[in-house]
Amino acid sequence: MKTSTQFSAIALAISGALIVPLALAQPSFSNPSPTAGSGTSETANAMADKAVYKPVTYTNAAKKGPALIVIPGEIKSNNASFTQKFGPNNIADYAELELGNANFKILERADMGPLLNEFQLAYTMGDPQAARKLLQKGKFKTTKWVVKFDILKAEQVAQAQSGVDGRAVGALIGIFGGGRGGAAGNVVASSVQTGESTGVWIIGMRYKIIDANTTEQVATGYSEEKMELGAKGSSVLGVSSSESGGLTLDSLVQRLIQKTVWEIDNKFK
Repeated sequence: MKTSTQFSAIALAISGALIVPLALAQPSFSNPSPTAGSGTSETANAMADKAVYKPVTYTNAAKKGPALIVIPGEIKSNNASFTQKFGPNNIADYAELELGNANFKILERADMGPLLNEFQLAYTMGDPQAARKLLQKGKFKTTKWVVKFDILKAEQVAQAQSGVDGRAVGALIGIFGGGRGGAAGNVVASSVQTGESTGVWIIGMRYKIIDANTTEQVATGYSEEKMELGAKGSSVLGVSSSESGGLTLDSLVQRLIQKTVWEIDNKFK
């Protein structure tokens, strides 16, 4: 016969078993927006879902890659909208994240401290003697590759607009329609306003893999992606609607990183 202490222990074990899965569940958060659940909310969220970060399944992720350091690359575009938003360090941070997901051993740039600029200069100038001197320090002895990602192109290459202004049609109805029907038709037609605008950017990224000891280039590759930004709106009899959106520069750069890391993982690991 079980004692009350044993029953208490069993009850505690059962409740613990029920609680653990809940404790391990991924956190979820409520939406504080006053329009949550509305039609505009659903439309905006459907567009945002297409731009949200999606992890890539790398072909050789099960195979451990060599130790490497990602150094900040160059942004060779003169586009002010891009250069104000991005610096080489932003891109290197994205690259470290994706190379880590592909199972490469990432040696942190932060651990280099003040040596980072000297290290970057050695590989930019192709100075193997300076590079080897820097790699003799601690865990950096295991470095096989130095990888950098450069933005070679960031420009808006196309833009298109279209729209309908109902005021001209309304004026004609008012002239030829006559009577109350013509006046009503004039009001309705004149109230119709529609517009649509689309712009397309092209961002191009190059990667370089450099031998850590010799500073010689091991491999290189280049990839481009399009970014489309669009807006449309309409108004009829004072009832209006509008939508705007598209992929952000941040998301596009991250997708380019994913494409190039997939290539590095697939071809050179």
